[in-house]
Amino acid sequence: MENYRIYLNVDLGEGSVIEDYSLVGVPPRKTGDGDLATVIGANAVIRSHTVIYAGNRIGRNFQTGNKVNIRELNEIGDDVSVGTLSVIEHHVTIGNGVRIHTQAFIPEFTKLEDDVWIGPNVVITNAKYPLSPDVKETLAGPTIRQGAKIGANATILPGIIIGKNALVGAGSVVTKDVPDGGVVVGNPARIIKVIQDLPY
Repeated sequence: MENYRIYLNVDLGEGSVIEDYSLVGVPPRKTGDGDLATVIGANAVIRSHTVIYAGNRIGRNFQTGNKVNIRELNEIGDDVSVGTLSVIEHHVTIGNGVRIHTQAFIPEFTKLEDDVWIGPNVVITNAKYPLSPDVKETLAGPTIRQGAKIGANATILPGIIIGKNALVGAGSVVTKDVPDGGVVVGNPARIIKVIQDLPY
């Protein structure tokens, strides 16, 4: 007996594993079962209680922790890992080799380029004025460039660009763009050095 559900119009790659109580291809509101194609590449591991909505295109070697929620219409590359209890909203773009740790929140219209690292409990935001009448028309997800790393418990404000290979320190609140290779810490985050100065 299978204790998970795969909805209609799901293309699940060879060698993939779906653990108990997961749902794959869930139709979002105003759509029916199978209206949106869902593609997941080979060798995925979908751990228990994960919910993946329809319309996602996900590459090879995808992995989730337990109780991950992935909304509809995202583009997700190869070799991506999403940690337990993390939430990825809709219309998110995620490159190859991205690691999202436990309990991270990735909202609509966020872009994570290749090899980005998101620490546990990171909160990314996309609404500058959450209760304004036109909030849905003005959402602006941040862009996190290739190889950037976001430390645990950091908060990234809407529309921010985190530069290539930049490092955001744990607990930082990022209110301004971070240049390529910049190292920022604090609330509000400020540049303290460049990545070349670090001992690794």
